Amino acid sequence: MTNSDFPRILTLLRKERGFSQKSVASDLGISQALLSHYEKGIRECGLDFLVRAADYYGVSCDYLLGRTPHRNGVAPAEIPANKGTVLNAFDTTSTMEYQRRTLINSLHIVFGLLKKINSEGVTHHVFAYFSDAIYKTFRTLYSAHGKSPQEVFSLDQQLYRSQTDAHMVLEEAKAHYLLEGNSFENISGVKQETLSVLNPEKLLRDFPQYAPSLFELVQKVEKNISGK
Repeated sequence: MTNSDFPRILTLLRKERGFSQKSVASDLGISQALLSHYEKGIRECGLDFLVRAADYYGVSCDYLLGRTPHRNGVAPAEIPANKGTVLNAFDTTSTMEYQRRTLINSLHIVFGLLKKINSEGVTHHVFAYFSDAIYKTFRTLYSAHGKSPQEVFSLDQQLYRSQTDAHMVLEEAKAHYLLEGNSFENISGVKQETLSVLNPEKLLRDFPQYAPSLFELVQKVEKNISGK
């Protein structure tokens, strides 16, 4: 059973729960060496193991194979958008609604973590970073038709993309600089001892409604970037 997503997802599920390879291998009735090979993509598993692993982690076989972003295998058509509304898996509006909620759920965790860190400086720079991304995206959509008036914007139409990209890099760098404990511009750096150790299991515990969306977003971004 050849599938490039399976090893990555199998590993993610184990690490989310904080399980060791040894314990999972024992629970699934295989050797640790064989599980390691499955997680590294060195060996291909059979259908029986796929089904056991799906039951063990409480996900669908399609999710394990990377065929759906929904852990229980439920397609967008079965996920209610609003009361009285059902999403159609083949409707672009449904896909857009799913994507919108994935971003909103992920941002909920980002700002939840910012609240716990409790650094006005870090929050300011992260907010500026996301604001820049939204500004650039909105202006790109707004300006798609060449005749849309540009008076609403003050940045030069030929330069705003590069200016926004550069500002985003700077805002991210400033947030990172503060998180490393450094201070600048009269803003105190974050004390390292106040930061929490994060892992998938803790995120699932602290943000049970939103963590699955964030994990799916992480998988999609890394898959898109790596081209795999």
